[in-house]
Amino acid sequence: MVQVCLNGSRSAADGVRVPMSPQDLARSAAEAVAAGATSVHVHPKTPCGHDSLSPRVLAPALEAIRARVSVPVGVTTGAWAEPDPTARLARVRSWSVLPDFASVNWHEPGAEAVAEHLLGRGVGVEAGVWSGTDGAARFAASPFGPRVLRVLAEVTDPDPATAEASARALLAELMPRQVTSEAAGESAGRRDGANVGCHGRPVLLHGEEGGTWPVLRLAGRLGLATRIGLEDTLFLPDGRRAAGNAQLVAAGLVQYGSFQRSS
Repeated sequence: MVQVCLNGSRSAADGVRVPMSPQDLARSAAEAVAAGATSVHVHPKTPCGHDSLSPRVLAPALEAIRARVSVPVGVTTGAWAEPDPTARLARVRSWSVLPDFASVNWHEPGAEAVAEHLLGRGVGVEAGVWSGTDGAARFAASPFGPRVLRVLAEVTDPDPATAEASARALLAELMPRQVTSEAAGESAGRRDGANVGCHGRPVLLHGEEGGTWPVLRLAGRLGLATRIGLEDTLFLPDGRRAAGNAQLVAAGLVQYGSFQRSS
């Protein structure tokens, strides 16, 4: 599984290639799916370019994307879009058009309440567990852990020289059954049950900025799902600026697949 993350917290200041409007999000999603993406993660934006959890912003984005693609479409519930936990939950409760899944960052205040509500409405939950936070410990102790769709293991280390080590440290917290040492052989990650984390849920591993490509290659070696897109990086593996999400997906599949074939 290779998910495309269309825009994230990027803005127009990051370049015209970052999709913002519902129409541009739909076009970019369609191109990325044609390039091989199997699901879509999006941050719906206000006309001013700010992330929003408002149903008036969420619904047009979801409807436009779904008119162009048939793969699952998910959204963020990040605290930056609504810092107050009570207000954030109220926003999510007000959604009239529901995503297929939503990312809930487990280190954020109010995360479990948001997850509980989403699960109750039949929306899949990606449990966002960030490196450098207590998210892994919180998720391990969560009663909702067995019910989430998957764990979104997010490596926040942007340094290409250290991001893989940061990813392995995060996986050591999340995946006690996973073999992550080169000496043991990366193909061991494909043994039955070895690519699931806490509560037996599958893991999607990804990095950001300079750490994007090293972490994606690690995900390929370990047989884990991953994601790629303008939310995580603006650049291709060779350092050139990406023309858009479809080009990043195509490059990501080459990088990811080459490691899977060689394992």
